[in-house]
Amino acid sequence: MLLVDHGVFIGTAADLNDRHELVNHSVTHILSVDSVDPALLLPADDVFCRKWVCVLDEATSDLLSHMDDCYTFIQQAVEGGGAVLVHCQAGRSRSATIVTAYLMKRHGLSFSKAYEKLKTIKQDVQVNSGFEEQLCMYEAIGCEVDFSCPLYKQYRLNKVAEKYPELEQVPRELFAVDPAHSSSSEVSYRCRKCSRTLFRQSSILSHSLGDGASAFAYKKSSNLSGDVQCTSYFIEPVQWMEPALLGKMDGQLLCPKCGFKLGSFRWFGDQCSCGRWVTPSFQLHHNRVDEIQRLNIKR
Repeated sequence: MLLVDHGVFIGTAADLNDRHELVNHSVTHILSVDSVDPALLLPADDVFCRKWVCVLDEATSDLLSHMDDCYTFIQQAVEGGGAVLVHCQAGRSRSATIVTAYLMKRHGLSFSKAYEKLKTIKQDVQVNSGFEEQLCMYEAIGCEVDFSCPLYKQYRLNKVAEKYPELEQVPRELFAVDPAHSSSSEVSYRCRKCSRTLFRQSSILSHSLGDGASAFAYKKSSNLSGDVQCTSYFIEPVQWMEPALLGKMDGQLLCPKCGFKLGSFRWFGDQCSCGRWVTPSFQLHHNRVDEIQRLNIKR
């Protein structure tokens, strides 16, 4: 085990067997980022405060969602005057990812700076490509996992598409609340044909404009300044979509009230009229919905 920052050590699963070393370094907390239950490696009378994040060392595994919780656990150990050992099996990828995220948030470092600092201390660390992307995402969202952030929502959609290739089940928490069954003053959007409320402003997943493809030139629109405008809304899944999504990789999105075709979905992604590829894609056409203020709806 190696000291990375004040009160923070990185190590391997084998370090759990060295009780003498743990005591010598005043370790009070153990953060296990592993697919193996760490309790099996510790004596039954251990006095450590433990946290286990069960995850495989695979590019498709999700560590981003755990980074803030792990930061809090590490910070509690340090502020309490103790020390924490962060480990996985070999101390190279999963634990290195969490320690890098901690350094980023604790010291306001970029991913590259934090990772470089860790590698000067433990030269054999090598986070996998998926975890590297997640650390870059962590930096992009300000080292704060905000479940309402469009970038994080897009990330979650990608992970679901990777984890559930058959899409026979999709986590319920992935779906936004159906605005037709709840009250809110937030700007919402409704079906142009029957006025059924479909989604809220916060469900829109923004994306950077692409250069546009010649094949989509006829779909482009522009504002008064001549800037290219997208002709579709890309949104997170909403509860009324669930029956259409289960077990299918792509299909039409129809109004749940009148059956009016609103757009389409493709878990493997689709190209926007601006030329940007969006993955996964839940695309509703501008000319099929109207923007409204819910407080002004006339029933």
